[in-house]
Amino acid sequence: MSYGADPTISEKPAPTPAKVSVPSLTLFKARGEKLAMMTAYDFTFASLLDRIGMDLLLVGDSLGMVLQGDASTMAVSVEHIAYHTKAVARGSKRALVISDMPALSYATLERALQTSQTLLAAGAQMLKLEGAGPMIEIAAQLSARDVPICGHLGLTPQSLHKLGGFKVQAREQAAADQLLADAEALQHAGVSLLVLECVPSEVANRVTRALNIPTIGIGAGPGCDGQVLVLHDALGLGTHRRPKFVKNFAESANPEQALRKYVLEVKSGAFPGVEHQY
Repeated sequence: MSYGADPTISEKPAPTPAKVSVPSLTLFKARGEKLAMMTAYDFTFASLLDRIGMDLLLVGDSLGMVLQGDASTMAVSVEHIAYHTKAVARGSKRALVISDMPALSYATLERALQTSQTLLAAGAQMLKLEGAGPMIEIAAQLSARDVPICGHLGLTPQSLHKLGGFKVQAREQAAADQLLADAEALQHAGVSLLVLECVPSEVANRVTRALNIPTIGIGAGPGCDGQVLVLHDALGLGTHRRPKFVKNFAESANPEQALRKYVLEVKSGAFPGVEHQY
């Protein structure tokens, strides 16, 4: 099938007209409107993603792998994220810009506040941190200081070594129950959005139903309130082995057509399909 032959690809999705804001996220969930999210690292792609109706742009620490060639995200610094956040923020007029807080840059409240100040000054509108446990209190302290926070549970790449590699999480009942408890604790702490990565679809569905805040899935099935992919994966770029949850949207399509296809499929619920789930 040629994407170019599909007339829907050239049509612009019908995004919410107003700029996406932190308060508007719960409105998406209440309306049952899926949130389309993708990583962005520069002005050009940020402008393109914003123009075609992407709701959320993530300046991800994945840049350590797809831009810098590292095997993990662990070497990414606050300065790296701030540099790319400035470029992405310049290209975004409607989408909400979310920046990753790099590994150990929020290990203490003092460091978290310093990191937050740097990234917010660079143009981030929300910050993402990984995990639960002591991070719940960090999230609560930042939220109490009016820093919008996105949580991240399941496979947390900054915990790669502790987890023993890139593996699906929460397969066992006890682990699934703990993930739900952590999600509810993060919501109570004031988190406004939650990424669920590499967890079984049933677990993600359970968490999504239990929360008032939206969930964003990546390898977590279609039941989440939105989806996110790494830009380079969605365009079929890179030499690394692609995870099961990735779909190459760029087959027989130029980048803009491919990214429009992604937004349309997320909004319609066509992506992720059964083949992308655990």
